[in-house]
Amino acid sequence: MKRKPPYQKREEKTTNSRLSRRRQQRLRQLRRRREQARHKKSVERAGQKLSKFRQASIVALAFTMLLLLILPETETLGQQTTQAEEVQVADSTAQQSMGEIGQAATDEALTVLQELWVDFYANLPKLLIALLALFLAWLLLRLFKPLLRKLTRGWRTSSAILAVVSISVWLLAAGVALSVLAGDIRALVGSVGLVGLALSWALQTPIESFTGWLLNSFKGYYGVGDRIAVGEVFGDVFKIDPLNTTVWEIGSPDRGGAVQAEQPTGRLLTFPNNEILTGTVINLTRDFSYVWDELSVPIANESDLPLALKALEEVSRRVLLQSMKKPAEEYAQILKKSRLDYQFSTEPELYVSATDSWTEISIRYLVDARSRRKWKSQLQQEVSAELNKTGYRGKIIPVYPRQQYQQVDVDGFPVNKS
Repeated sequence: MKRKPPYQKREEKTTNSRLSRRRQQRLRQLRRRREQARHKKSVERAGQKLSKFRQASIVALAFTMLLLLILPETETLGQQTTQAEEVQVADSTAQQSMGEIGQAATDEALTVLQELWVDFYANLPKLLIALLALFLAWLLLRLFKPLLRKLTRGWRTSSAILAVVSISVWLLAAGVALSVLAGDIRALVGSVGLVGLALSWALQTPIESFTGWLLNSFKGYYGVGDRIAVGEVFGDVFKIDPLNTTVWEIGSPDRGGAVQAEQPTGRLLTFPNNEILTGTVINLTRDFSYVWDELSVPIANESDLPLALKALEEVSRRVLLQSMKKPAEEYAQILKKSRLDYQFSTEPELYVSATDSWTEISIRYLVDARSRRKWKSQLQQEVSAELNKTGYRGKIIPVYPRQQYQQVDVDGFPVNKS
């Protein structure tokens, strides 16, 4: 009796949806980013809590030194009076009655107040001169700011120039006022150094944000209306101030949220300008408002590849050629001015790559940065309509999630069913 070879059933499951794998990868990336963001925030909070005491101590020490330098005589008189109080109270407790002690304390308190008033009256001219210096600075800025605005009208860095001039005038006036109150330029330098050290610790983030604003104002990394990506923020710039930047949020598949494409979400996001110093700024529309985009079309390995390329080339040219020609020429001029030897086509291009289970054809094209979803959707509709025509049936085979069962013999070769 002829022995039948044992058959083994093998299940081959092929998943042709590259989008599903990409979504899983993006979900994992999003989870990883969220965990990293939580860890980063907790570390920052701990660092802030640990540095609060140190910052407060430095600020208190700096301002105490400044007061000691401004009113040294008053502090000395107060210390001498305190010592005299202690000696007199110690003597009087043994010799005088409670009424006499109260009268003596009242007289001494009045004496101290009188001495403080005399010291204040003696320093009153210095205070008036210091206030006059600050008032002149305010008046100078009030008179010359309109003139500066007219002179710098139309300049991209006009706001930064005005801010630098204002800060310089106020610092000069504050230096003059402090030098008058202290009476010694060396003491002034020491006190200003201490105060500056304290402020640099206590106001580190605002100072960095202001520095980032100045750098952006002079370098022009982005402006109002630009579409930018800074850290985890992606959107159109709405407002820029010396400390923060506000953008209208744009959705993205990599960032989660209700809108999974590059379209407005309706939310306003604000981030500190120090992100310019510590992160990467991506500007999609500053010098050239077009970007390269791709549409992937998967087909089965058994498909007629030359026929598929020809069909997709006709569709892409029909949809994108007219809108792509002028931006491509402009892009070529920009590259030529920048002396970049980069060859590219002024028409949509097709590229072929192999995956584990199918062949992928990518259509590469140039499109407006704010219209990527619109053009991609239109191109996808045209491609689907073209490949579903009866003339391509059996020749261009689309791929889709499927399960295929196949019998193999003991040697691993497939067995054909009759």
